[in-house]
Amino acid sequence: MEYRFSKRIENIKPSAIREIFKYASDPRVVSLSAGNPSPDAFESEAIASICKSIFESRPIDALQYSVTEGYTPLREHMLGYMKQNHATGRDFDDILIMSGAQQIMEISAKILCNEGDYIICENPSFVGSLNSFRSIGTKLKGVGIENDGINIKELESALDKTPNVRIIYTIPNFQNPSGVTMSLEKRKALYELARKHDVMIIEDNPYGDLRYKGESIQNIKSFDDDGRVIYAGTFSKVIAPGLRVGYTIAPFEIAKKMVVAKQGEDVHSNILAQMICHEFLTKCGFDEKLLRLRHLYGKKAESAEKLLDKYVVPSGITYSSVEGGLFIWCRLPKNVDMLEFCSLAVREHGVAIVPGSAFMVDENDPCDYFRINFTAPSDERLEEGIKRLGDFALSYIP
Repeated sequence: MEYRFSKRIENIKPSAIREIFKYASDPRVVSLSAGNPSPDAFESEAIASICKSIFESRPIDALQYSVTEGYTPLREHMLGYMKQNHATGRDFDDILIMSGAQQIMEISAKILCNEGDYIICENPSFVGSLNSFRSIGTKLKGVGIENDGINIKELESALDKTPNVRIIYTIPNFQNPSGVTMSLEKRKALYELARKHDVMIIEDNPYGDLRYKGESIQNIKSFDDDGRVIYAGTFSKVIAPGLRVGYTIAPFEIAKKMVVAKQGEDVHSNILAQMICHEFLTKCGFDEKLLRLRHLYGKKAESAEKLLDKYVVPSGITYSSVEGGLFIWCRLPKNVDMLEFCSLAVREHGVAIVPGSAFMVDENDPCDYFRINFTAPSDERLEEGIKRLGDFALSYIP
């Protein structure tokens, strides 16, 4: 039988990251490619105890259908937590629980964009969100990133010249993949441009709690006076990604349409996972957990940078020091074939890294970068992987 796929999906390519996972699953390969938290970050005993308590006291609540909006105690807790700790959420906002933050991107685009409308994205940006946007038939316009976040002049030009822009998508804290954090000045400028052009903003913030250097910067949503910011948060990086629990704070009218769209996708997010998150947040010392995570990842980032300086920088590869998040964005010298470099690194030298082109709005655009993750490998595997990468780079780069 000849299979005919929809136009919206036939040209979407498999994620380069997931393709690299095929090699990374080989125990002989050191994977610096995953976006995974450290195994040392998981509170498995606490979560096991929570599960036991839930099934002893409220088994039917955990196993029965639930409401699309999400587990009410979790919604109420997070709404209060975000207002108190991040000044995020206004009287015109509601909060919904989603099946991971990526569902927020897909549903937001689905309810706001018609096929052929444009979404402006940082370039590079998170490939999962880019593919979610592509899958519903939107067009993407990339805007470059500077050391302090999105290029505002380029953004203004894109808004002036691009028809039917409905959304600006941004990851302002420790951006994936670049690791860049947007300055407060640029956050306010981005908001004012969105207001001027009557465009919505999706503020994707999976890494904001993982700052281990410097001072935190307020969310764009915190100064959202006219209800144009959809805030996306997640428990994937601070509790466990396998639970697939995220949350969005969005204006009531937006939230109502998101509920309708979600009912057509999965009815509601996993209720047991939501209950686990609520119990963990309220009974397991969540603030202390964040302090432990920041300490853990700060040490791992410092170690990774020292190893890069020792083994990789002598080859001519450069990188920017990070203050939070999970990734380091590395730049190859000019005239080095980035895709070939990444392919040979994993196939012939046993170290998996992610080609930067995977994160570009147009994968055919020139890109000299690759991304490494320093949180998932053990300290020993991290050193082995970076050493392999450095040995290969010294032999490959002229």
